[in-house]
Amino acid sequence: MAVMKFGGTSVGTASAMRRAMAIVADVKKKKSAPLVVLSACSGMTNLLIEIAGAAGEGRLGDALAMAEEVRLHHLSIAGELVKDPVRSAALQEKIEGYVNELEMLVKGVDIVGELTARSFDTFCSFGELLSTTVFSEAMLDAGHACSWVDARSVMITDDNFGTARPLEGRCEENVHSVIKPLLDAGTIVVTQGFIGASADGKTTTMGRGGSDFTAALLGAWLPSDQIQIWTDVDGVMTCDPRIVPQARSIRVLTFSEAAELAYLGAKVLHPDTIAPAVKQNIPVYVLNSLHPDAKGTVITNDPDILDGMSYGGLVKSIAVKKGQCIVNFRSNRMLGRHGFLIEFFNVFARAGVSVEMISTSEVSVSLTVSDTAAVDGLVRELAGMGEVELEHNVATVSVVGDNLRMSRGVAGRIFSALKDVNIRMISQGASEINVGFVVEEREVPKAVENLHHEFFSHDDTRGIFETPAGK
Repeated sequence: MAVMKFGGTSVGTASAMRRAMAIVADVKKKKSAPLVVLSACSGMTNLLIEIAGAAGEGRLGDALAMAEEVRLHHLSIAGELVKDPVRSAALQEKIEGYVNELEMLVKGVDIVGELTARSFDTFCSFGELLSTTVFSEAMLDAGHACSWVDARSVMITDDNFGTARPLEGRCEENVHSVIKPLLDAGTIVVTQGFIGASADGKTTTMGRGGSDFTAALLGAWLPSDQIQIWTDVDGVMTCDPRIVPQARSIRVLTFSEAAELAYLGAKVLHPDTIAPAVKQNIPVYVLNSLHPDAKGTVITNDPDILDGMSYGGLVKSIAVKKGQCIVNFRSNRMLGRHGFLIEFFNVFARAGVSVEMISTSEVSVSLTVSDTAAVDGLVRELAGMGEVELEHNVATVSVVGDNLRMSRGVAGRIFSALKDVNIRMISQGASEINVGFVVEEREVPKAVENLHHEFFSHDDTRGIFETPAGK
């Protein structure tokens, strides 16, 4: 049994929903009835956030005008997908009901003059409630056995609005009593990602990546044999295709490789969101709803899936994180003094600044951080401990692949490919699957292009990577 999660671009329009419906129907035909988890239509969550902000600022007219956009968008999709007159009328009534609730919430916040975290979560929930309502009715109209389930009746969370976490024991019981019987009966189940409800019934949201997190949790609780994440790209790419148009789709990644890429700035599933799948070793497939026949990427630790796809320790992907700066710190007080680095890094903790990459010697430390306003305060405090120098407009470039550190010749190939690039800092050894370095932002395209040519233009990569569909 598969859990299928569709992102906003995969359900953002009538044509996108129609493609997603065909994919779901095909899975049911080949395997069994899937559990479908949907995000809000593309752009809808951002619009709802704007509505919440306008209501909280007392801009009632603006908020209601944007609420009308929400209404018209979903009525338009419903009108294209659902043709049965009775079902169409019932669906329009459901859409009107949700948007009327939204408008009432706008007016309530405007009267009170305060936007609370609880109200904000309620605003954000309407996107998923509307997208799933339209999708499930369209599936029924197309003749498929389908059931809409309110995630708030299953996903019971704590009351940390905006970053809620599920009460797993209760949620798993709900999944087995509410969702599993429907799936076992051959009914497609459609539910919402991202949202849940506190124990006392208040709507909550689970933050960034909440829909992926929902899919992974539900997949682990059922349990499922695979989790499919449908998006608008052909899986995880060898590098950013905006930098290198010849970038390819990676066929297979281990969970550790996927986590490393996410932390290092690549557009890939965040490891926290698929942690439940990792725990149960459920393979996660990243697929393209625009090109459903493309193989996409499978993220797994399953040796049976990985078998035959070993690539000799070579590179899987190249990740880039821009908007960084290097902090170069030097102090003779570091030499032989126990505890100095504790004091040093406490400065970063107090400033709320996260360190990205680090390299040390006996009397100096070089590291990268996001280049934000917080850096100025950081430098002022560090100046009392030693000499501080900043280098702005730099980016981290990370080469990721399984067991890189133990693969002979890989480091040589990396730095040979970068012979005409000015490397400002190198970090290697902390991870077996990552070699990282820092270059000036203007040299990122050259660095990535050279590395991609070195590692992905040879015959030894066949079978591991796939040219994206349509190219």
